[in-house]
This record gives sequence, structure tokens and C-alpha cells, in this order.
Amino acid sequence: MSDERTPRIPPLPEELWDDEVRTALQRGSSSLRVEKIPNAVSTILHHPDLAGRWLAYNGIFVTNSNIDVRTRELLILTVAYRTRSAYEWLQHLRTAERFGVGQDDIDAIAAGVPAESWTAAEVAVVDTAAQLLDGYTVDDETWGRLTQHFDNRQVIEIAFAVGSYTCLAMALNAFGVQLDPELEEIDRSAIAAWEMTSGSIPKAS
Repeated sequence: MSDERTPRIPPLPEELWDDEVRTALQRGSSSLRVEKIPNAVSTILHHPDLAGRWLAYNGIFVTNSNIDVRTRELLILTVAYRTRSAYEWLQHLRTAERFGVGQDDIDAIAAGVPAESWTAAEVAVVDTAAQLLDGYTVDDETWGRLTQHFDNRQVIEIAFAVGSYTCLAMALNAFGVQLDPELEEIDRSAIAAWEMTSGSIPKAS
């Protein structure tokens, strides 16, 4: 996972961005609603063609999703926690409140048990994500609960979202991507669940 060591692949400095890199960023602009390009993105810009296509694809989950934003964030946080991706976990904790995700939701994901406030649909999504991560499939009982609340289009998106954010988490962990400085501003109570089971959150570079 990301830690305090020197990153295996450092972010590509802006002074080295060429036309190919800027084209990649333009292609993925729908999924980049930020003022400053985060380390996760500037790291994969070493491969601009892949970065551009990945960002454009990931934009489906960000700007053209068929599931509501709170459900999406519960799914992503589940992936981030179970893949031990501190970077992905903190990035989505930073925006959690904006999408209706509170401390009880965060604690529940870390504990691996549903929060009392979760709807049956939210429980089904989190259980689906957990099963896909643990066994690469979904059992019949969970599938039945999932399809009671989501149509085929949504179910396909849920499965691909789990896979996509798992792929990203693995890459971030493998590359040793360091935290962005603004992640230091997250309320300490919001990351306590992580630290109880995964050790200290790494420091930003």
C-alpha cells in the first residue's frame, strides 16, 4: 500500500507534460472535477494513452452513473478498505459527507457489518462488493437480494465499479503512490476505523 517510502513511480511533474499528456487529461476531463491533479492521476500519466482511456472509462461512474452517489461511495469505500488502499480510502473519505456517507457508515465498512441505517439495497451492494473481492463471484442469495433492488444495467455497473476500483487500488498500492497534502486535513475521527485494523495512515509527501 502507499506509505512513507519514496514512491516506486513518482508523479509526472507538470513541466514534463507534453501534448500527449494534455490530450489524455482532456479525454478524461469528465472524471477530473478537481483544481489540482492528484498524485494518483499524475502517476499514471507516465502512460498517457492508458491514463486518458482509463479516466474516460472511469467517468462513467463519476458523471454518468446509473446508481445513486451514496450507494456508489459505499461501494468504493468497501473496495478501498478491503484492498488496504490508504490512498483510495482517504480520497473518498474526503468527499464522503458530500455524498451522504457518515461516520456510522465508515465504521460499519471497517467492521464488516451493516450499519443500522443502511437500506436493504445498500446492504446488498456492500455484500456484493465484499463477495466479489473475496471470492470473485456472488452467491445466489446475495444475487437475489441485489436484483430485487437494481435492474440489469445497474447490476452490470455495480460489478464493473467493484472491478475498476479494485484495479485502481492495486495499482496505487503497487506503485507506492503517496498521499496528496490535502488528505492531511481529514478529520482524525473519520480515519480511526482504518487505524484500528490497518496501522497508521501514511503521511503526505
